[in-house]
Amino acid sequence: MSERDFELVIARKEAVATGVVRLTFARKDGLQLPTWEPGAHIDVHFASNGVDYVRQYSLCGKTADRRHWQVAVRRAVDGRGGSAHIHEVLAEGDTIRVSAPRNNFPLVRAKRYLFVAGGIGITPILPMIAEVSAAGADWRLVYCGRIAESMAFIDEVRALGGDKVSLHESELKGQLDLAALINEADSETVLYCCGPEPMLSSIDDICASWSAERVHYERFSPRDDGSIEANGAFEVEFARSKLVLTVPPDRSILELAEEHGVDIDSSCQEGVCGSCETRVLEGIPDHRDSVLSQKERAAGQKIMVCVSRSCSSRLVLDA
Repeated sequence: MSERDFELVIARKEAVATGVVRLTFARKDGLQLPTWEPGAHIDVHFASNGVDYVRQYSLCGKTADRRHWQVAVRRAVDGRGGSAHIHEVLAEGDTIRVSAPRNNFPLVRAKRYLFVAGGIGITPILPMIAEVSAAGADWRLVYCGRIAESMAFIDEVRALGGDKVSLHESELKGQLDLAALINEADSETVLYCCGPEPMLSSIDDICASWSAERVHYERFSPRDDGSIEANGAFEVEFARSKLVLTVPPDRSILELAEEHGVDIDSSCQEGVCGSCETRVLEGIPDHRDSVLSQKERAAGQKIMVCVSRSCSSRLVLDA
């Protein structure tokens, strides 16, 4: 087990909407857990039917609560079995391995915020609203879902304040007009979005003229980037490991690193969680992740080695 991991007990498991359960984790000895900030997520490790799973879930409890971490898990109808195991098998009192929090969706300071949550995407947004409210900033939330019964934490959302919160049930009202919503925002508004990929892709298009610093996303799955070209081979040097390898078209940097004993953390294998972030010392990364901002991609100083490749013939990495 990594030094970043904890063996925690499921202190409580409860339904918070149709098809959504909230898990509350605590240490067996009752001691405090590491601090976290809004937008952070944890990796949850478990095995089901002989298959090892690692799933990332946003923390949705109170940042001031040092004795508990909370996540909400929607049961995926066409999933690969991970959410079904959590819903059907995991129980209060079970012990489970959980990683320390990581934050690829940090909250920046702004005068005004527009939060857009789709479905289970409400989870990282709730701690953000608590923080900006405490700081006295202006904010608005639009929370979309199929129908109210399937929308997690809807009572908590309603309690946030009627004039600041808009609930949109697509089964009753049809598709939300995202363009009309976003175009109402002024130049001092920062946008935070979390939800299904089609919604985030639409927001990407609508906000094409916005600066990267004003639009922030948390994705559950890799973004659809039709511009990705066919893979080519390239050379990678792991500087600290004093190892030079050729990455073929059908292998990832991470696969080669693991095969040759180079120590790089990893989790999702899809460029979503950010755990395999590695510093680039030389070369030009071909970014294919769904974590880095446009500014971070342009800087070329880090790479997610599970999916990204190289635009240059050689990459030198700090690993």
